[in-house]
Amino acid sequence: MKSNIKINIVNGDKYFYIEQLASDTVFSGFSCTIKEYNDYLFDDALRSQKDHIALTWLLRERDTKTVISYMSLIADAIKLSATEKELHNLNYPFKTIPAIKIAKLAVSKPAQEKYKGLGTYMINIAASFALICNNQLLAARFLTVDADIEHDEGVFAFYQKNGFIPNAELFNKNRKTISMRKDIYQ
Repeated sequence: MKSNIKINIVNGDKYFYIEQLASDTVFSGFSCTIKEYNDYLFDDALRSQKDHIALTWLLRERDTKTVISYMSLIADAIKLSATEKELHNLNYPFKTIPAIKIAKLAVSKPAQEKYKGLGTYMINIAASFALICNNQLLAARFLTVDADIEHDEGVFAFYQKNGFIPNAELFNKNRKTISMRKDIYQ
């Protein structure tokens, strides 16, 4: 099936809804190309949620109720150099800045074939959650992610396209992931 439906923040609610993982969740139809991400969803996500390590959010197709994507979010903080703080107009004496991390983000293979833009849509949902937190609960300036280049070399470019930049304090070319950030206010 060819990617023929472009998903964005305007039309996404027409096709999908988001729900938090629960103990009685049915995972009908989810299968991504990275085994580790399937294993996490099926075997570890609920335990991580019960242990207050990560909250997992499922994106379901409205018509079929199929889980087509998921993301796990956690609290985070990143260290920024003086140059990086200046880039974001953060004139504060401390290096560590609060963030919300996208710990896992996966899109099912069948959904990738049917829709375009699901990963970006999930990032936009994460940014919306961060803004809700900032308005009602706690402060977080950035979305962060450890871009998993071990499993997909194109993921770095995907996050760059979505406004993420590498964190200089945590950048190491020999890693399996690249630490990145997105300022949700720029």
